[in-house]
Amino acid sequence: MRLPILGMGLVVAGVAGLTAFEWHDPVNGALAALALILTLARLLVLQLYWRDRPIVDDAQLRHWERRYAIGNYAFALLLAALNINALTIHQPLLHLITVSLVFSFGAGVVSRISIRPVICVVSLLLATVPTAAALAVHAFIPHGAELHSELFAIEALLVAMITALSLQTVAHLYRSAVVHHTAKHDLAQLARYDALTGLPNRLLLRERFRESSLAAAQTETRLAVHFIDLDGFKGINDRHGHPAGDSVLQQVARRLEGIIRADDTVARLGGDEFIVLQTDVGHGDEAEMLARRIIKQLSAPYEVEGEPMRISASVGIAMMPDYGRDLEELLSCADAALYRSKGAGKARVNFCTREDAASARLAAA
Repeated sequence: MRLPILGMGLVVAGVAGLTAFEWHDPVNGALAALALILTLARLLVLQLYWRDRPIVDDAQLRHWERRYAIGNYAFALLLAALNINALTIHQPLLHLITVSLVFSFGAGVVSRISIRPVICVVSLLLATVPTAAALAVHAFIPHGAELHSELFAIEALLVAMITALSLQTVAHLYRSAVVHHTAKHDLAQLARYDALTGLPNRLLLRERFRESSLAAAQTETRLAVHFIDLDGFKGINDRHGHPAGDSVLQQVARRLEGIIRADDTVARLGGDEFIVLQTDVGHGDEAEMLARRIIKQLSAPYEVEGEPMRISASVGIAMMPDYGRDLEELLSCADAALYRSKGAGKARVNFCTREDAASARLAAA
C-alpha cells in the first residue's frame, strides 16, 4: 500500500496547494498541509507494522488494523472536504479533478481492502456521500451556464450510483476471498491431516519432529518414537466390513489423543499403523510407561452400532538420539522393534536395539 498511499497523498496535496496559492484559499491551504501530514502518518504506520512482523497475537493485530482504519477514514474525510470546498465555487475543471480523486480513492480501497469490508465500506461512504451531497447542492446554485443544474444533478446521481455498485463489488470480492482462503485452508488441512481420523499424517509428523528435535537438542532431552500396530484389526474388517473398521480406527485416534500430552504428537501413517512422538523424555522408563498406557487403553472394548469389538495393540519404540536423529531412520528402527513385539504375542512393547537398527539399515539399503 505504500505507493498508492504516497501517490494519492501527493496528488491531493498538490491540487489543494495549487488552488490555495492561485486563489488565496486558506481552507485548501490547510487541506494541502493536512494531506501531507496524514500521508506521512499513514506511511509511518505501515513502516512500524512491517517492523513488528510477524504478529500472531489477535489483540495486537486488531490494534494495527484500527490504526490503519483511522488513517483510511481520515483521508476519506479529507477528500470529502476538498470536494465540498471546491464545489462552493463554479470551476468545472477543478470539480472534474477533485471528483476524479474520489473515484480513484474508491477504486483503490475496493480493490485492495475488500477483505476488510467494514474498513472498506466506511472509507468509501465517508468519501463519496459528502461529495454526492455537495454536487447536488451545487446543482441548485444559480449559474448562467447551459444545463448547469441538470449536469451537476446527473453527476451527483452518478457518484451515488457508482458508490452503490462499488458496495456490491465489495460484497462480491469479500465472498470470493473467503471462498479462496477457505479452500486454501482446506487444501492445507488435507495435505497434512489424515482424512479418516483427522490426525496428522506423515508430512505434518515430519514437521512436528523437526520442531521437537530442535527443542530436544536445546534442552538436552530425548524423544521417543512409538510405532503402534493394532492386533486383530484385520479380523474386524473381514467379519464386519470396512465401515466398522473405519469406526474403530476413529475411536483409536480419539483414545490416543486422550493419552498424550499437549506437546506430544499422534499421527496415522495409514492402515492400522499409528505413531506417537513423545517429547521431553528424561529416561526410557517414561517411554515404556506411555507405551503400556497406550496398550491398555487401545485394548479396552470398542462398540460399533451397538456391537462390542475387541482388539489390542503392539508397540515398538525408538529413542532419539540413541538410534539417530532422522525421523525415517527412527521409524524404521521402531518398526523393527514392533515386529519383535508382534512376534512375541499380542499387546507387547519392545525398544529398538542395535540389531534392530542394523536390520533396518540393511532393509533400507
